[in-house]
Amino acid sequence: MILGIDEAGRGSAIGDLVIAGLCCKEKDFQKLKNLGVKDSKLLSPNKREELYNILIENFETKVVKLSPQEIDFALGKKISLNLLELKKFVEIINYFSPKIAYIDCVDVNPRNFKKNLEKHASQTCKLVVEHKADEKFPIVSAASIIAKVERDKTMKKLAKMYREYGELGSGYPSDPKTLKFIETWVRKNEALPYFARKNWKTFTKIKNRKLDDFNFL
Repeated sequence: MILGIDEAGRGSAIGDLVIAGLCCKEKDFQKLKNLGVKDSKLLSPNKREELYNILIENFETKVVKLSPQEIDFALGKKISLNLLELKKFVEIINYFSPKIAYIDCVDVNPRNFKKNLEKHASQTCKLVVEHKADEKFPIVSAASIIAKVERDKTMKKLAKMYREYGELGSGYPSDPKTLKFIETWVRKNEALPYFARKNWKTFTKIKNRKLDDFNFL
């Protein structure tokens, strides 16, 4: 069995961090390549949805999530996001027990991240841990599609539930729509949304400031 792991939403200020694993038999690997999977960021939303439906119907997948509350709690305890993700990666590896796992590295040092994965995983398998693995290996590209669509589902649900606050946007701090949404929420509720990562650097600027002076943009 061959496993690919990737995540979506790591740098987002809002919503879950989603980690997905996709596993296939070696004989089915060519089938995966023939689908034309690629890094989810290079696909249109419609194409991602189309491939997502094909992938979940034809391959084994597992999705795990880190909620904003889990991330905030860990960061408050000085536990790094890298370690949080590593534990979820290990969970997926142990679940599938693959012969080889291809992983998109979230650490600046792939070698160290690989060593830590090997130390924590209960299953012994060959690990290929690289930056931009979602661009290099189709099975990681497939996992990136699963992770991205799963995260998008959550974001769409939040956007629909709270459209009175304006457009939610992508959830990333570089998105003006997201920042405007958060500003509107804070002005109305005098608190950050429950689905925001409150320990994120994006929000440190509002600490010790008067609400009347609050302005992200």
